[in-house]
Amino acid sequence: MRDTSGTTTPGKRTGFRFSLLSFVLASSASVLLSVAGAAHAAPAKDPLPADIPDYQAALDAVKSPAVRDSVCRFLSTPIPAGAAGTVQTIPDTAEPCQGLPAFTIKDPVALNEITAGFVAGTAPPLPTEAVKLTSLLSSLSATVNGRTATVMLAPTQGGGWHLAAIRDGDGDAGYAGKATVGTLVFTEPQIRGWYQLRLDTVEPLNDQAREGLGGRASVSLGDYQKLVKARYADKLPGSEYDTKGYSSGYNPRHATDEASSSTPLFAASGAALALTGGAVVLHRRRRADTG
Repeated sequence: MRDTSGTTTPGKRTGFRFSLLSFVLASSASVLLSVAGAAHAAPAKDPLPADIPDYQAALDAVKSPAVRDSVCRFLSTPIPAGAAGTVQTIPDTAEPCQGLPAFTIKDPVALNEITAGFVAGTAPPLPTEAVKLTSLLSSLSATVNGRTATVMLAPTQGGGWHLAAIRDGDGDAGYAGKATVGTLVFTEPQIRGWYQLRLDTVEPLNDQAREGLGGRASVSLGDYQKLVKARYADKLPGSEYDTKGYSSGYNPRHATDEASSSTPLFAASGAALALTGGAVVLHRRRRADTG
């Protein structure tokens, strides 16, 4: 029966409300799909890492033609064989990347190392005191002529980053890249150990680190400090152990002195190939006697 009174019956009023609700839901879904589609079509750029200063400058450096040319010269020259002191000149070519397979240099990741104060026991066992950012590492997107390489950037005085070295292999960059939100990855360079720090817990990432923790799956940051203090407190820079050249790694200043020549050179003296300041230098990594 038709209602001619001009009023809305309860049943029709309910139907009107459902119709309005359906329209609102449909409109909202349409808007959400449109926003999702736009976001999928044009995703926002990832934010720059907040823990790495001047990160845009680091990106500019690893993507620069000069760094790429240095990597190509590095990859085009075979690792020299022979006794220590053997020197091999790298051919100077106008197009160093010509003839090499295509590759890109990945975005740099942080290389964190334990601090001298933490090792000495003068700094408290806190993440901000235990490790520090020393350099940035970038590996290659592909293997080139059967070789991998890692680009190392060092901080420039006054801000920014510059090419410090190119090394054979990409293991270090691989470990450094394991850092996630809420964790910090760092190295104990004397034993080539890599660790992940979760709040106050240190966990090993490779066999050297597991050996460094005595086979334990994890230790507190305070207990880890006791371990490295026992290993290295008497071997810090300036100690007799350091001045006699037993400490591992390389001295950047010494590497710069070696690379003063404008002609790229190979100096065969050990196991790890590195290009520094326009010269390619082969460095020996010596492990501490305490292992």
